[in-house]
Amino acid sequence: MITFPNESARYRTAREKLLNKEIELRRAMEAVAEARRALPPGGLVPQDYVFDGLDEAGKPARIKLSELFAAGKNTLILYNMMFPRHPRETRDVATSGGTAKLARPDQPCPSCTALLDQFDGAVGHLEAAGFNFAVVAKTALENLVTLGRDRGWRNMRLVSSANNSFKRDYNAEDADGAQIPLLSVFHRDADGIRHFSSSELGFAPTEPGQDPRAIGTCEILWNLMDFTPEGRPNFGEQLQYGEACCH
Repeated sequence: MITFPNESARYRTAREKLLNKEIELRRAMEAVAEARRALPPGGLVPQDYVFDGLDEAGKPARIKLSELFAAGKNTLILYNMMFPRHPRETRDVATSGGTAKLARPDQPCPSCTALLDQFDGAVGHLEAAGFNFAVVAKTALENLVTLGRDRGWRNMRLVSSANNSFKRDYNAEDADGAQIPLLSVFHRDADGIRHFSSSELGFAPTEPGQDPRAIGTCEILWNLMDFTPEGRPNFGEQLQYGEACCH
């Protein structure tokens, strides 16, 4: 049994009970992942959607969904960012950098931006492990590239769906055009590209006092807070804190 300096017997007993709950959580997480992997084939993508992106030389280009799959890598993890932000978003806008030039309704969602700040550093490892990753936003490519520059993103593939129906077709946009955050996975097989799974938990009712946690297991910021005695505070990510523009 592990112990730490000066802890009480009462603390150790409570910690052992918590450890059993953590073991149960680990088993449940693996069971969910196993059930996800066992899903039957999803629907074939109805068209090879064409996005606006940057080519290898960094020049604007038209990029097909199929071209987001590198050779030998048959799974694409795709994050649908809320950019522009939701019409009811009230948090502060960016006040410096190129993104600050956008009107309030056209600026990005602070929470999506914070999440992508965390994802950007993981992309190189993800690609080395054999996966593809991309971010899709409904804003113009220029706005998306400017945000990436403002935030210091170096690794994520950024594409705009401003000129196609991808986000509407795949439930990342509501009937009124408001953007919805959604993590989607697509898989390429002999028949073409299929939708594998999306973070549908975000559409499900939440428990009292909980946030949706649609992709909770990969939200580093909030999971770190769960390790603290304070727990998750009443906090909303911002595009800047104090004098800092980004981080």
